[in-house]
Amino acid sequence: MSHSKNYLQAKAKVEARRYQLREAVELVREMHYAKFDETVEVALRLGVDPRHADQMVRGTVVLPHGTGKSKKVLAVAAGEQAKDAHEAGADFVMGEEAIEKIQGGWLDFDAIVAAPDMMRGLSRLGKILGPRGLMPNPKTGTVTAEVGKAVREIKAGKVEFRVDKTSIIHVPVGKISFSADALEENANTLISAILRARPSSAKGKYVQSAYMSSTMGPGVALDLTPLEAK
Repeated sequence: MSHSKNYLQAKAKVEARRYQLREAVELVREMHYAKFDETVEVALRLGVDPRHADQMVRGTVVLPHGTGKSKKVLAVAAGEQAKDAHEAGADFVMGEEAIEKIQGGWLDFDAIVAAPDMMRGLSRLGKILGPRGLMPNPKTGTVTAEVGKAVREIKAGKVEFRVDKTSIIHVPVGKISFSADALEENANTLISAILRARPSSAKGKYVQSAYMSSTMGPGVALDLTPLEAK
């Protein structure tokens, strides 16, 4: 695979070592050359086997400075819970009619929050919502009686992390236009949450490697020793 001149010039600035988190943030921002506001992402390769249920690493965390992208939230609820969702800023609030609309091909949202009594109907949409990562789940707080609170958290920058079949987690932690302080705090918050989510059945070294990169830029290896020590 051939890379652009700009990419190669950026990559030349990356030394063959692991960087402290603050150093990595500053380097990723310094290397930015694209003409758009790139997403900054953190990727961790974990020493777990996600084929085993007891080694699945999954959770959510609210990034203190958000992701820089406003998510469109669909709340599926009725009565008082629907009212709470409206007040919390949900983009769409529907009852059972949401099921038929989604079956008809409507997917103009980034997240769904559902009241528990709505899951019976929504569970039929697994083949549509599952592959897109949109299926509400109690483990991620998107099936809850506190619909308004869940909507507010997503709007405030709540992100989900989940290890994929290659044992990697990758999650956006902001935009290249964010300050170094904001990116560092977001990344620190995410990584700390992933470290806390270590399964008790995981043996050996939990974090095998970690990188930070922007959409178009090269990866910068992270030294997570200070965070792991905590």
